[in-house]
Amino acid sequence: MSESSQATVEPGSAQAPALWDGALAEARALIGIDLRRTGQTWNTEASPDAVRHFCWGLGDENALFCDPDYGAASAWGSALAPGCFLYTIDTTVVAPKLRGIQWLYGGTAWEWYRPVRHRDCFTVRARLLDAVEKQGGNARRFIVQTGEVLYTNQHGELVARALGNTARTPRTRAEGGLRYKARDTHRYTPDELEHIAHMIDTEELRGASPRFWEDVVVGAPIQPMLKGPLNITDMICWYSGGGHSYQAHRRAAMHRKRHPADSYADPVTGAQDSAARGHAEAGMAREVGMPGSYDVGPQRISWLGQLMTNWMGDHGFLRRLDVSLRRPNIFGDVSWCRGTVTGKRVEDGVHLAELELRVDNQLGETTAKGSATVELPSCARHEASPVARLSGAPITGETV
Repeated sequence: MSESSQATVEPGSAQAPALWDGALAEARALIGIDLRRTGQTWNTEASPDAVRHFCWGLGDENALFCDPDYGAASAWGSALAPGCFLYTIDTTVVAPKLRGIQWLYGGTAWEWYRPVRHRDCFTVRARLLDAVEKQGGNARRFIVQTGEVLYTNQHGELVARALGNTARTPRTRAEGGLRYKARDTHRYTPDELEHIAHMIDTEELRGASPRFWEDVVVGAPIQPMLKGPLNITDMICWYSGGGHSYQAHRRAAMHRKRHPADSYADPVTGAQDSAARGHAEAGMAREVGMPGSYDVGPQRISWLGQLMTNWMGDHGFLRRLDVSLRRPNIFGDVSWCRGTVTGKRVEDGVHLAELELRVDNQLGETTAKGSATVELPSCARHEASPVARLSGAPITGETV
């Protein structure tokens, strides 16, 4: 969990905390203050094993990330980690206060200034930037907290900046709480399953073949990448590589003792368990207001990161990835990760392509939307290595 807590919900209870007068002021109380990151870290180092496990949790077998020997022979001179690996260094959830109000991840605006190399170690600085109250169709009132996380490597270099958005939304039993309509698991026809298998078999991985900036056509769609149908095995693999708030045995018991609101009473055994079990259990998912067992937001954002690294190849560099999550991705759903080139430009000698991204499910619903900026090699200077091209500065000119 974040620095905040979720309230204990007993099965059959008619009560759950709603937002109160003064909740917004409390949600804004720590703006600008550096926050402790207790419980937000899964890894501290981009070790080869940690990076490979993260990639495997996404279904990503890119040799630049997973094979140290391949990486050493690449233009980078070492194996890398995908930028979204930094979720395992810090979750980007910055959501203090509002005890008893659950948090749901809303999206991340990433910007990377340098590659994440195998064996890089990181320190982070996290602070709350803003909190605003909003209204919606599935929750009458909720608060969105926006936090900044800065990732600095062992050389004192700023590698990345992430702005994470977290929605603080009362559970379904609260007055005005989150309520998605329950949805049955989708049943696929044999033809649909054959098409899904074909799309997975033919997934694009550009690899060592450079994608030159001059060859990119504005308005052209890129080859979609398919994930799913989502199942519990996919989620276990994600948790193993990406980390999560789950804790086991004595560590879990001690966490509940310190944070009693972070638990849920198992209706069968009566024993306490993590409220996050709703990700994997439909009954608990509906207690928090979801339509069924559901994914983890950073996982879906990382899929779009993989779509970009697959498309750009080894010689590209993902500069920016900004994704907002629009609706849940539940077990049984297929996710079509799509992209379209919307622009290209040269900035201070750097060749950049802009893309619009989205994730669609099998019902035609868009579950995530975003954009990306990718740095690509140029035919005119293809002899330059990606390392030589990188300036290590924000592409927007924004002061960090």
